[in-house]
Amino acid sequence: RGLAAVSTRPPHPSVALGGRAKRAVDLVVALPLTILLAPVMAAIAIWIRRDSPGPVIFRQRRVGLHGREFDVLKFRSMVVGAERIGAGLAVQANDARITRSGAILRRLSLDELPQLINVLKGEMSIVGPRPTVPAQVLQYTDAQRGRLRARPGVTGLAQVRGRATLPWSERIAIDLEYIDNWSLAGDLAIIAKTILVVLRGEDTYKGTTGGFDLTSHPEEEPPSQR
Repeated sequence: RGLAAVSTRPPHPSVALGGRAKRAVDLVVALPLTILLAPVMAAIAIWIRRDSPGPVIFRQRRVGLHGREFDVLKFRSMVVGAERIGAGLAVQANDARITRSGAILRRLSLDELPQLINVLKGEMSIVGPRPTVPAQVLQYTDAQRGRLRARPGVTGLAQVRGRATLPWSERIAIDLEYIDNWSLAGDLAIIAKTILVVLRGEDTYKGTTGGFDLTSHPEEEPPSQR
């Protein structure tokens, strides 16, 4: 459904970036982490339920490998229906729609932990371009759709070069650079850099430089998206 009807398939071979080797690394990393962090995720779930009304998990339709859609999973960090109230799809630091627990979860990127399930299911990779919503992908050029050759990542090269502060055109260019120069060693380096970025709490919000800039009427990224 969705994007398949409007031809958003990338002009590249159908094999996922990195093939079986990259997928094997994803499983070797994601499975132990999921087991190890299960108590932490359970505690976060209880915290979210006690902090504000609404579901623990936020699901949003995103575009993945070769234009296939899937539901990305996150811990809910904003009030229910945040994208339809206040500033809409735009989000900044100190946004009143961010819950008390959500502010901390977002700063430490703990809201992303459920995406380990997306990795185990083969919908995402540990490292890759961040997944975007269908409406954004429809604005891609043919060259930019090359970004869909890789499984979307929990983290990625753009995440360690500026994250949400980068406009989407620049993020996509960095993602294409990542795809063109991919290596397992490069993935490990990105994972190490991600740890430093998260610990420093850097670039969580778009500020004055980030946002979606591929149309003449830019659509800001969803509140949950980095």
